Amino acid sequence: MGNRVARDDYEWVYTDQPHADRRKEILAKYPEIKSLMSPDPRLKWIVCMMVAVQFLAFYFVKDLDWKWVLFWTYAFGSCVNHSMTLAIHEISHNAAFGNTRAQWNRWFAIFANLPIGLPYSASFKRYHLDHHRYLGGDGIDVDIPTEFEGWFFCTRFRKFVWIILQPLFYAVRPLVINPKPISRLEIINLVIQFSFNVGLYYLWGAKPLVYMMAGSLLGMGLHPISGHFIAEHYMFLKGHETYSYYGSLNLLTFNVGYHNEHHDFPSVPGRRLPLVKKIAAEYYDDLPQYTSWVKVLYDFIMDDSLSPYSRVKRKLKGEVKQE
Repeated sequence: MGNRVARDDYEWVYTDQPHADRRKEILAKYPEIKSLMSPDPRLKWIVCMMVAVQFLAFYFVKDLDWKWVLFWTYAFGSCVNHSMTLAIHEISHNAAFGNTRAQWNRWFAIFANLPIGLPYSASFKRYHLDHHRYLGGDGIDVDIPTEFEGWFFCTRFRKFVWIILQPLFYAVRPLVINPKPISRLEIINLVIQFSFNVGLYYLWGAKPLVYMMAGSLLGMGLHPISGHFIAEHYMFLKGHETYSYYGSLNLLTFNVGYHNEHHDFPSVPGRRLPLVKKIAAEYYDDLPQYTSWVKVLYDFIMDDSLSPYSRVKRKLKGEVKQE
């Protein structure tokens, strides 16, 4: 577990990301894909149901023994909360109410944020759109690990710890790589979430609060679903910076596994991404893909050629417009 990884730097490239050119080519051949670029009318109802389920869970865990609180936190709460973060990902692309009602999406994301416990929806929107526009962009794309992460988490054991601590690094990384002034909506998100957390504690005690907060941290750390963090853009094969996964966990994650398709067409809701793959099958069938997110986590830890440095990175040219 002490072997050091072979990489000591990112994979620097001097080409543009592949998704814009592929999008143009696919749309020229299959213009009907444009009809898929509209809100998902079911998304808002699914999110409301998930919030309601977690509220019920808060009520039921308040009287459980601590051992069962911790069991259900990992077995159930972590799955729902991780799924909710990916619902917020969908909402950040205006999939709930469409581009003409962008502000409705922002407020709905704050509502969806409530059972997660950590106020992040407003900040996620600002940084995630930069990730799409400037994939791998040095100093812009905060999905890329920092130099410290690449340097320090360089053995199998340290990579294992790094995966456990993923929520911490995702929270801190923007402040290190690309800090932005705090927006009004981020302050509102913080105040609403803090007020909700305090109210939950005073209403039903500490156990629902632990269930909520620990569920979010565990679900985004060492958890089968969190394999998508590694699967999406870590360079398992040289020359490929985005990978798709077409397995059953897409049912819990709003099809985030269809990641090549998502970066090619970010305005297509997750529910319709399988249609994109079906229509333009010749563009996706031969791309590298995964069959198991659990295996992705295992391979990342055990393969001494892989590390947080295993990311494609590029220097950006011209004007950079951020959210």
